[in-house]
Amino acid sequence: MWDKDFKMFRRGITEKAPKKVGMKGYSRIGYAAQDAAWTVYSGFRGAFDWKSVYPTRVSSPTELTNNLPKYESEDLEKNSTAVKRVAQIYGACATGITKLDPEQSFIYTHDRQGNAIELPEGVDNAIVMLIEMDYYAIGTSPALPASITTGNGYSRMAFLIACMSEFLRNLGYKAIPAGNDTGLSVPLAVQAGLGQFGRNGLLITPKYGQRIRICKVFTDFPLKPDKPIDFGVTEFC
Repeated sequence: MWDKDFKMFRRGITEKAPKKVGMKGYSRIGYAAQDAAWTVYSGFRGAFDWKSVYPTRVSSPTELTNNLPKYESEDLEKNSTAVKRVAQIYGACATGITKLDPEQSFIYTHDRQGNAIELPEGVDNAIVMLIEMDYYAIGTSPALPASITTGNGYSRMAFLIACMSEFLRNLGYKAIPAGNDTGLSVPLAVQAGLGQFGRNGLLITPKYGQRIRICKVFTDFPLKPDKPIDFGVTEFC
């Protein structure tokens, strides 16, 4: 999208779609479902806002919360359990927590537009959440069913980080939602104990393998970090 010297500059992946319709894995219905799967991700840009989705706080779903005092709790385990349970309700198939290490925080220095990235003061925890992709659909890759479950994963990811961020803000804390942006998802997920780093560059989880999409929310809410796990991925690969 930005490298003019690249031979595929501004050429979309659906450029040859009309010629592919009818081929195995590329039906007209499949193309319709693929585009529809991205609806929430593409349409709800507020999911990635660093501030509240409801900036005015007037007649918003959080009107009641605004009249309540900040939630104060130093019970890190209790806080973490609550976060993971809420994430599960919002659609995460697994959730882990890691403390951001200043020496190895995995936070990008700049975004795609070249703007410097600097998390707000005090934001030192990452809540890393996984979205499961359909087993049979992802197995058809690179055909359309795989694209459908990918788009669906991104849309569910947008919903998940938006709701989790508002949940934390409603408690009185800062929340920075992120999909693939802001920080490196795979290393953060490894640090949060959700899986191991595969030689293919992807996160491999004990239950879902690589059939997941990763999203995260950075926060100053006091949380108990999880520990990395080892279930033999490196040796097996």
